[in-house]
Amino acid sequence: MYELFIANKNYSSWSLRPWVLMRERGIPFEERIMPFPDGPSYETFRRFSPTGRVPCLKDGETVVWDSLGITEYLAERHEGVWPADATARAWARCATAEMHSGFSTLRNACPMSCGLRIRLNGMSDALKADIARLGELWNEGLTRFGGPFLAGGRFTAVDAFFAPVAFRIQTYDLKLDDASMAYVARLLALPSMRDWYEAGLAETWREPGHEEEAGAAGTWLQDLRAKPAAA
Repeated sequence: MYELFIANKNYSSWSLRPWVLMRERGIPFEERIMPFPDGPSYETFRRFSPTGRVPCLKDGETVVWDSLGITEYLAERHEGVWPADATARAWARCATAEMHSGFSTLRNACPMSCGLRIRLNGMSDALKADIARLGELWNEGLTRFGGPFLAGGRFTAVDAFFAPVAFRIQTYDLKLDDASMAYVARLLALPSMRDWYEAGLAETWREPGHEEEAGAAGTWLQDLRAKPAAA
């Protein structure tokens, strides 16, 4: 059986991508949670990942790293990871690659912390541009392929790559158009996403670097997480 190495569910947006994809596509795996250590994680994560980062998938003796690499590895072995229709599949791959390599301002200004509710200090022009591009891209997919997911009627890899964005929109109360917000609500309502969210809230780990990033993003309105573990 596959082993999927991930970090804390409250923080790790990259880990969420293959995790929710495998859950939604019914691909069995064993979860291996490796909490972020205090300070640099490279040496800790190098024990199982060649890059010292998460996520990382093990399939017997085969090690697959990076969320996009994992996605393509799974797509070669399981139907439904990408849309069956060639046009939808090409669009989904492009949108996935754009998310994987882009939206850096959104990623940096709104770090993932599922259990917090934060009022941003402000909205830069670059962040506004990222949010506008999200709405444009999502509306294109939903309109062209009929929804309710980005590339048609079934959850595929492209939805998995935008799943962390749904949590960011919830945490920071970001505003998009009605169709985009309805799509966010559909993602957050998925059983797999609910499971991830509840597990994230239950975590008692705190990693100072991630906490500082969330603190710098804006004013904390709520912290819904379980109390931190005793020192």
